[in-house]
Amino acid sequence: MNIKLTTAAAAAALLGSAFTANATELRLSHQWSTSDVRHKVAEIVANEVAAADVDLEIKIFPSKSLFKPREQYKPLSRGQLDMTVFPLSYAGGQQPAYNLTLMPGLVKNHDHAARLNESPFMGKIEEIMAGDDVMVLVHGYLAGGFVGKDKCITAPEDVKGQQTRAAGKAFEQMLAGAGASIASMASSEIYNAMQTGVLTAANTSSSSFVSYRIYEQVKCYTPASDFALWFMYQPLLMNKSTYEGLTDAQKAALEAGAAKAEAFYLEEAKKQDAASADVFAENGVEIAQMSQEEFDAWRALAQETSYKAFIEQTPGGQELLDMALSVD
Repeated sequence: MNIKLTTAAAAAALLGSAFTANATELRLSHQWSTSDVRHKVAEIVANEVAAADVDLEIKIFPSKSLFKPREQYKPLSRGQLDMTVFPLSYAGGQQPAYNLTLMPGLVKNHDHAARLNESPFMGKIEEIMAGDDVMVLVHGYLAGGFVGKDKCITAPEDVKGQQTRAAGKAFEQMLAGAGASIASMASSEIYNAMQTGVLTAANTSSSSFVSYRIYEQVKCYTPASDFALWFMYQPLLMNKSTYEGLTDAQKAALEAGAAKAEAFYLEEAKKQDAASADVFAENGVEIAQMSQEEFDAWRALAQETSYKAFIEQTPGGQELLDMALSVD
């Protein structure tokens, strides 16, 4: 009897050990290459947690190797995925409020984006996330611009008649209002679409333009500079229940890593725009600049298309938009 009890106890201990080992490995998915700033943000958190030695490991799955780019939010909210670096507007179909995190002309510059991250507006967005069992670990906005396969794009009239990829519903509405035809796809698919003639123009983040080598397929690049029309919220998210199930030491290590990663993200985001322009120029691509007059024309178009549609289609949309616009 004692032998049987001892054997049973040993088996139970082994099972418990296996469960603990599984429970302390977190899976983090994203769509970008390992050279991308968003991968490095994930790496900082993973490395800091590993160094803390709190029986917690974060395994990163880059380059859409675990989930397709736009199909990460649902698995995250259901606990099938633990963490993701994710453009939140990709989930705008599930939560229309998220479309406001990629709204033309809403963010002025990177410091303004950082203030938005700490504002009541972002607090409201995080309340919506919590309802889906999702939380933010690392805030981050990235700026971006336009590329043209055959011509430069600086003003609304430049996209008329073009087959254009726009990141997010709001940009699609604005570009359609300017006379462009829209092809929806993840930023990781732009290169092939340009190569095969599916696209003649696109907009996405400065980082994605470089990491996906879009400079090999275009004639002209309009980067974010003094006037950045395109800012996209791309945070590191975590399943809320998974986080709450961690020990205090594990939470502390995760939060310390997240704080370090967020500071890095902001500084790198500021560098990405000029660095991307340099890469494109070095590869023989013409660099264009958007003027104040052209920026104002885009914003006026956005007010009549993107902003208007957001208010009409989103419960509480006017309040959310006003909250965002109130941040200086």
